[in-house]
Amino acid sequence: MLDIQDMLVRRGSGAQAHSVRLPALQVKAGEILAITGESGCGKSTLLEAIGLLLQPVELRQFSLGPGRHEPHAAPLDIARLLARNDQPGLSAVRSRHLGFILQSGGLLPFLSVRDNISLPRRLLGMPAASEQVDRAVDALRLTGLLGKLPQALSIGERQRVACVRAIAHEPQLLLADEPTASLDPHSARRLFELLLSLVNELGLSALVVSHDWALVRDFGLPRLGAISRQGETRFEAMD
Repeated sequence: MLDIQDMLVRRGSGAQAHSVRLPALQVKAGEILAITGESGCGKSTLLEAIGLLLQPVELRQFSLGPGRHEPHAAPLDIARLLARNDQPGLSAVRSRHLGFILQSGGLLPFLSVRDNISLPRRLLGMPAASEQVDRAVDALRLTGLLGKLPQALSIGERQRVACVRAIAHEPQLLLADEPTASLDPHSARRLFELLLSLVNELGLSALVVSHDWALVRDFGLPRLGAISRQGETRFEAMD
């Protein structure tokens, strides 16, 4: 489970400063939560802070886990790592326990689809073979694309590869920043549907930034909505 209490992130300074406040967030294993709001309100900033790419200026609690492979382990006390500015510890959490899906896919152009997917596992010294990855590749219809380079793929195909790569190392938390932004409505709906099934099947916690409120509503996702005022955006649970 992801549990965050009283997080405040600030970008810029002086008159240009903008704060993003998250009073409370809990996401269970197998649950996917949408983060919604108008363009420029701070959705990506919030995701970057949760993804340990930005240092909060205020934080009461931030814990993650335990994961399904270690159900009896203590949750990770990420707030403590942040308070100590423990960069090696934070880097280890990012690489092992978090998975990222970027708007652009973020695939390495000189690696095949197969090698892009296997890279996170190789970097962590995990076995190359993975039943979980094989199931995801099959579910996202990527088997025939494994030998191709990203430049030979459509935008939708690249995003499907990015989804598999993000879960290849079996993270506890999946963070997706507008994963359907470049897709046509049919492809966006299909990718969203497949993403939800993967999260449920693998028991991940997932946060998805999306500007497509209709898609979020149609899939019945719980969401964090942006409430903006001058200089600050607050994200709260919405019905």
